[in-house]
Amino acid sequence: MHMADALLSPAIGGTMWAATATGIAVCAKKVQKDLDDSKIPLMGVLGAFIFAAQMINFTIPATGSSGHLGGGMILAILLGPCAAFLTIASVLTVQAMFFADGGLLALGCNIFNLGVFPCFIAYPFIYRPIVGSTPNPTRIAIGATLGGIIGLQLGALGVVFETYLSGISELPLKAFLSAMLPIHLGIGLVEGLVTTAVVTFVWKARPEILQYSALSRPLGNLGLRKVLIGLGVAAVVTGGALSWFASSFPDGLEWSMAKTSGKEELEAPASGIYHLLAGIQEKTAFLPDYGFKNSGEEAAASEGTAPSWPAVDTGTTTAGLVGGGLTLALAVVIGLLFRRRKQTL
Repeated sequence: MHMADALLSPAIGGTMWAATATGIAVCAKKVQKDLDDSKIPLMGVLGAFIFAAQMINFTIPATGSSGHLGGGMILAILLGPCAAFLTIASVLTVQAMFFADGGLLALGCNIFNLGVFPCFIAYPFIYRPIVGSTPNPTRIAIGATLGGIIGLQLGALGVVFETYLSGISELPLKAFLSAMLPIHLGIGLVEGLVTTAVVTFVWKARPEILQYSALSRPLGNLGLRKVLIGLGVAAVVTGGALSWFASSFPDGLEWSMAKTSGKEELEAPASGIYHLLAGIQEKTAFLPDYGFKNSGEEAAASEGTAPSWPAVDTGTTTAGLVGGGLTLALAVVIGLLFRRRKQTL
């Protein structure tokens, strides 16, 4: 559900940048107040895991479409909403800047759609009332599944209305909405199942993490070694090898665009802010589309050939490992900066 710049007008893209920046500032202030040393590595490892997990598109049966994990619910449950929002912002920023996944103009929209809705709506109003103060596997499964579905439905609505209000693409509101919501219902169900599995693992290893995050309490001296190792190994395996098994079908947004307009991708205007941001992204994205850059001859030779599956590719493996490492480093640096600033106040 990563939007491209071609869907957005500068006015809507800029407005969503401002809204997202405001959210980041508010969350940063809150996290600075509550952050402790134990949560910093947890933010980093979870960010790396979500980055790797988002590389794996899973097929939605009988649709010709695919989806990928959003990850906002996992982060909100294990870190609390504000730290989760900063972490998903780190993931999406790394993806856009270094892997050309989602446009730079659209980055504010992508962070908002994949961060605000799961962290500040689905988590507090769906997951927490269902799970309550005494989590168990059944409550976690119900809360995570419903939270994942509703979070993605709201995110899909956000994409549709941001596109519609921009008014630069040929995507009629009713038709686009009719495609986006049903396909993201299926994607949201898988999101809920994955969220259930991850949260249940952490709950069994360290149930205090869920309790403290729900209460915005510092983790203190809570031992996190088992959780960090488990999530770290999962991030490496997922980004380094499981990413080969990603579905080759278009994702939910591309599929919906094709159903509505006949095209999976739209061309952004070749001038103004679009040209400027595309130029910046082309320079910073050293592993575009999660692989090594192809020369003109290689791209021409591969055009029209059916992709292999699994797509065993050293470029994909490199992207998964490097991207996870960059996300981990960015999340940890953010945490350390907040801690240092807190100590100087």
